[in-house]
Amino acid sequence: MAEVSWLSEYKSAAAGAGTASSGSDVLGMAGVFDAGLPGLDGEDQGWQERALCAETDPEAFFPEKGGSTREAKKICTGCEVRAECLEYALGNDERFGIWGGLSERERRRLRRRAG
Repeated sequence: MAEVSWLSEYKSAAAGAGTASSGSDVLGMAGVFDAGLPGLDGEDQGWQERALCAETDPEAFFPEKGGSTREAKKICTGCEVRAECLEYALGNDERFGIWGGLSERERRRLRRRAG
């Protein structure tokens, strides 16, 4: 997938936030990050295995309407694949959940600013 031009600024900010390593045990978000995701081939899915959210409760990343996103965003802050996650969400028009540390509303705002 081609990198969106404005994403490089986001990647720099994410890299500056530090990284945390995650194990290879893919739990929690595994149902979301499966081989059936559109637009991804096996080579592009490596980032999903390194995602911190894969080791946590998926409900934190898909809160009820009006629910808190604080826990999910806190996890995203230390994730080494935060930029790849956001790029995936934007490229696939994900309308629900926290992806790359941003809510759907924040991703919409980002698209408008870039457009």
